[in-house]
Amino acid sequence: MAEVRSEAGLLTGFGNQFQSEAVTGALPVGRNSPQRAPLGLYAELLSGSAFTAPRHDNRRTWMYRRRPSVVTGPFEAYAQPHWKTGAADGEPMPPDPLRWHPAPVPQEPVDFIDGVRTVVVNGDADLQTGMAAHLVLCNRSMDRACVDADGELLLVPQQGPIVLVTELGVLEVEPGEIALVPRGMAFKVGVAGPTRIYVAENYGAPFRLPELGPIGSNGLANPRDFIAPQAAFEQPAGPTEVVRKFGGRLWRATHPATPFDVVGWHGNLVPCKYDTRRFMAIGTVSFDHPDPSIFTVLTSPSDTPGTANCDFVVFPPRWMVAEDTFRPPWYHRNVMSEFMGLVYGQYDAKPEGFRPGGMSLHDCMVPHGPDTEAFDKASAVELKPHKLEATLAFMFESRWRFKPTAWALAEAPLDRAYAGCWAGLRDGFVPSDRP
Repeated sequence: MAEVRSEAGLLTGFGNQFQSEAVTGALPVGRNSPQRAPLGLYAELLSGSAFTAPRHDNRRTWMYRRRPSVVTGPFEAYAQPHWKTGAADGEPMPPDPLRWHPAPVPQEPVDFIDGVRTVVVNGDADLQTGMAAHLVLCNRSMDRACVDADGELLLVPQQGPIVLVTELGVLEVEPGEIALVPRGMAFKVGVAGPTRIYVAENYGAPFRLPELGPIGSNGLANPRDFIAPQAAFEQPAGPTEVVRKFGGRLWRATHPATPFDVVGWHGNLVPCKYDTRRFMAIGTVSFDHPDPSIFTVLTSPSDTPGTANCDFVVFPPRWMVAEDTFRPPWYHRNVMSEFMGLVYGQYDAKPEGFRPGGMSLHDCMVPHGPDTEAFDKASAVELKPHKLEATLAFMFESRWRFKPTAWALAEAPLDRAYAGCWAGLRDGFVPSDRP
């Protein structure tokens, strides 16, 4: 069994009200904004929801920092032509399935911001609906900060661990783990070498844990397994560039010192990470392949109940025991659009062609399912209990149709022979002898 690391000293729980101090006494007692904040700090509130949102939806964090984030120079446009936003930045395409081979990390130095390559987009960031799926290809740690005012970021490292520095503290995230950065929170990403990261940029409602319904009170991703950082701050080291994503464009300014200067904080709008090895998979113990919704880790709901703006779904190691059942996913057309990635291992419905670091897109009502090899094998194999091991695939699923970007269609390693994986599926109809 894979080792599950303990994270001593970190804060655990999803959506909890936390408090943390890097220096004792940094947090005021009994109030949020005293006339003079402790230790000569400034009080600053980051609101992730409207002030009047229901209590269970209200997200905010009070920070006590050495200098407020308002102290910065004027912003100017920053050119990053590959970071796209909303359906308007996508390209028209026919209703074909798409698949990409792993994109190589550039040889020249490139950090997280410049390494973003948007693959698919939908929705509208100004209307706070929809999302984008990006691939980040980088090999250099950031010496600047990024603030995304358009959406929260869900990071899925695929190649190489990352060090995620945020205003509230530091998280180390490795492949197999995921990290969530709230909308509007400054962060930077440190890497140890060539790094590939899948990213969902969520313009809609913040991610939350899905309802469990008939599953009951336990299962899927348990709240206690999400980890938030302890307060930590950098010593001032001169001016720092801050790149802000705002209205679908990037802008940069110079901050007189580091924006990572929060000495204490309290609230529930926090960055966090989650180890997918702790996901409690639910599956059939009788027959039939269940819907993939039982693998949902996080969901961003839309205004239509049960129909997500974005679901984050994982397909982790698990036992397959169903009787008289075609065990891989069935052939289907879905009102939801599906963007998939493979972190490591092999995906059971596509044993060939879908490689770690690769991606696929099956848009609204585009038929898809197991390739010919997977179908033949699953139709003939003796149905003994079998465990899928050493694999992790994931899906960003959205109610809105994804549109690929120009980079995805023209520059990324698009598998133009993808549809051929189903060419061997023949008509096996055998008429009944009965009249």
